[in-house]
Amino acid sequence: MSAKWALWAYLGLALLLAFLYLQTSLNVAINEWYKDFYDVLQKPKIEQKLEGNAQEELNTSKNLEQIQKQEELAASKLENSNFLNKSSLIFYQYLIREFFDKSSISGQDSYSIDDFYLLVGVFLCIALPYVLIATINIYFASLYALKWREAMTFEYLKFWKNKDDNIEGSSQRIQEDIYNFSKIVESLGLAFVRALMTLIAFIPILWALSEPISKALFVNLSDESAFSFLKSIDGLLVYVALFISLGGLCISWIVGIKLPGLEYNNQKAEAAFRKELVFAEDDRKKYASEPTMIELFTGLKFNYKRLFLHYGYFNIWLILFEQMIVIVPLLIVAPSLFGGVITLGIVMQMNNAFDQVRSSFSVFITNWTKITELRSIHKRLSEFEINIAYKKSKKLKRQG
Repeated sequence: MSAKWALWAYLGLALLLAFLYLQTSLNVAINEWYKDFYDVLQKPKIEQKLEGNAQEELNTSKNLEQIQKQEELAASKLENSNFLNKSSLIFYQYLIREFFDKSSISGQDSYSIDDFYLLVGVFLCIALPYVLIATINIYFASLYALKWREAMTFEYLKFWKNKDDNIEGSSQRIQEDIYNFSKIVESLGLAFVRALMTLIAFIPILWALSEPISKALFVNLSDESAFSFLKSIDGLLVYVALFISLGGLCISWIVGIKLPGLEYNNQKAEAAFRKELVFAEDDRKKYASEPTMIELFTGLKFNYKRLFLHYGYFNIWLILFEQMIVIVPLLIVAPSLFGGVITLGIVMQMNNAFDQVRSSFSVFITNWTKITELRSIHKRLSEFEINIAYKKSKKLKRQG
């Protein structure tokens, strides 16, 4: 890498990672908010009419023992959190302290409507910074991809202009393929790093939530059953999310195995069609005759129809997977909820954490279309680099 682009490459990457870290931290804070918010909805403090039609709350005094337990719970969460979760919990507990004058509101017998409104305020204090950071991140990521494209374009041009022969679709590879390559690599790179950070942050949360849920789920399972080992598995929900994601990835690979080749063939057909039109701009009599254009477009249609058909198969599987996976964590957690082991807040917190972990494990599945396109583009650019002797020149330069 030349010194000209080193600052953009490394400093830009550091900024993108910092933005992702902040977004992940705020996601963890939102996950904590889910528990408190839905507990408030589940256990409202019902106001009763007293003599003289005066409205007053049944209990307005603070329970010192309960507050002490809440403070101990908040301290315990901080102590057991990792580096990603710790900053999130500190921020969330700071907001709770500012709005409620204590570090936690978990475990109360009931909540007033004022608690509901205060938690809405807490949510806004988390969500609005998230929107701002996410917007800045998207803008800077686009700028980063553009700079990457600029560096690749002018690096290739130096070698391409010194070549007398030409490879099919050279202009397209320099103009379109480089643009798509930089954009997709930037998008996938951020997606994979975000998935890794999410796993680091949410696996401990989901692991801790698994214990009471596992006990309730397998309470009626006999010790003599072949599945009795499930009772002693820690972090059950994490393993479920991993198993579902790996299974989905294997099926996605099988269903979409032909897509990279079809994408590559389609790019070649598009390049031939575009090339004929470009030549026709200078000589319409010699190029772009009706029989030639019909022949080229017929090949284009054939490729697109095959591509659409195979994407149709893949999309059926992908949409089915995404829809069916919504119900899985709720099926697992239902015995615990109806058995009174956990509250609605924990259900919603678990559901969000499970979705975060599962979607991070499934990052290859959800980005399979982009990965397929990237493989096709990489193949075309590799052919181009061989044609312009780019790799050979770089190798000789390193050896010299």
